[in-house]
Amino acid sequence: MASGYGLTGGPSRCFPFWQEVLACYVVNTNSEDESGKKKCAPVLEDYYECLHHKKEAAKVLALQHAYRRREAETSRDNAPSAGQIRSLGLLDKSAEELAVNKGTVLPTLEDNMARPKGQKPIVH
Repeated sequence: MASGYGLTGGPSRCFPFWQEVLACYVVNTNSEDESGKKKCAPVLEDYYECLHHKKEAAKVLALQHAYRRREAETSRDNAPSAGQIRSLGLLDKSAEELAVNKGTVLPTLEDNMARPKGQKPIVH
């Protein structure tokens, strides 16, 4: 058994469970007869669960598996079809449609060059 002290100096997170195990052993056993230990099995199981979290981990894995299975089984009702994606213009565009008409939106190097005093900026 560990010292019972946690990282911050106080009691560890499982120390109350350990106290329950000891109390159960004190009440149910004596030096001549140790058959009362069987009565302490549920309390000892709680203590081990606090230490190792095996039941909690198994439950989380089962929930994740059920969630992923459910997601895979259900169809995506609001998923866009291939025709809808094409109509957005994201697929099957020609090279002319994909060409960016620069000069109308993006500034050029000449736009940012220093101009002599009095010269007006070039407007496209």
